Amino acid sequence: MHSAKMADILRTDLAKTGSTAAASITDVHQLSSYNWIEAPEPTIAVPGKPALWSPPKAPRKVAKDSGLIYSAQNAARHPDSPLEPLFRSLLITDPSFDFQSVGLVTDRNNIRKLLSFINPSLSRNGREPFTIKVEVIDDIAIFCRSEAEVSRFIAPDKFVGYGCEFEKAYTSEQISGSTGHHRIISYQFSDLKLIVRYETDGYVDNAPTKGKEMDSEDLTSLIESLSLGSTSSIVSPASAKSKLMIKKEGEAVPIESTLEIKTRSAYKPFDIQEVIPHLWVSQTPNLVRAFHKQGLFAVPQVENLTREIKQWEEDHQGDLQKLAVLIKKIINVVKANGGAGVVIYDFDQGDKLVIWPADGNKLLPEDVYARLQKPSY
Repeated sequence: MHSAKMADILRTDLAKTGSTAAASITDVHQLSSYNWIEAPEPTIAVPGKPALWSPPKAPRKVAKDSGLIYSAQNAARHPDSPLEPLFRSLLITDPSFDFQSVGLVTDRNNIRKLLSFINPSLSRNGREPFTIKVEVIDDIAIFCRSEAEVSRFIAPDKFVGYGCEFEKAYTSEQISGSTGHHRIISYQFSDLKLIVRYETDGYVDNAPTKGKEMDSEDLTSLIESLSLGSTSSIVSPASAKSKLMIKKEGEAVPIESTLEIKTRSAYKPFDIQEVIPHLWVSQTPNLVRAFHKQGLFAVPQVENLTREIKQWEEDHQGDLQKLAVLIKKIINVVKANGGAGVVIYDFDQGDKLVIWPADGNKLLPEDVYARLQKPSY
């Protein structure tokens, strides 16, 4: 970075908040969803549908992962604007959506990174460097994930695990050509309204209902707006100047049915506390822990962790209050310095976040910015 930095945020600064307000997630709403489709042009199906959890009834041997693996599919498939699919799918679902009440739009991954900065023990890998691009439009902040590597090719002679092949063997795709299902939800966190995008591994039919039921009226209206038959195969550009293509296909699946899948060697311990912060950010209630011995998987079970996620939230109020403060500090710094910045954490340079001016590249298409700006009277 050659420009003068905007600010440093030290981790020790966050300990001085003195806040006693509860930092909890409330008022969760499912907004939209989409699947990436394998196609020559970047193409999404809205609302899409997650893969269905459909495990075999006996232990199964699974091949090791190989070939192309996405670590940040939105950026890999649509590098011009990784956040554009979020806004396009949301505006298809609800063309009159009111963004003025929203404080932050972000990927789950960014929140996880900020949490790991606050408390490295909440991340399995401890301290890791990261970059988050930030824009503030009027009172709405946009956090965009930034990765040095968005995909990788695993050669046949290399071994990294079984996770992707396990998902192929234990779930069934509901959308032809799908390469991943992303969901967009909103909720209140502290005094901020967030819109959060995340990828989900699948859904379970007749999910265990241990916890809050989705409001039946909300779900009915969502399904009516999102249920689009697989015959809706017309593909059209998101806008006149956009490279993103959209087809309307799929149907809504309630958040209570969504699940996260984790694979692990049977010889390695797997505490659910490792994954609960991840589930908390996206409010994903169901987890599959799949254990294997050299690729031979025992019959896995779906666990509903609604109570455990809530307990984790109560037990980590100190960290979550710091998270709320940190998010607001980042937004305020960027807003006060032109509205575009980059947050960088490099622990070799000290235990702090450094906010720099952005490189000038816009995160969103112009017509999307127009929807985010306050109306002028």
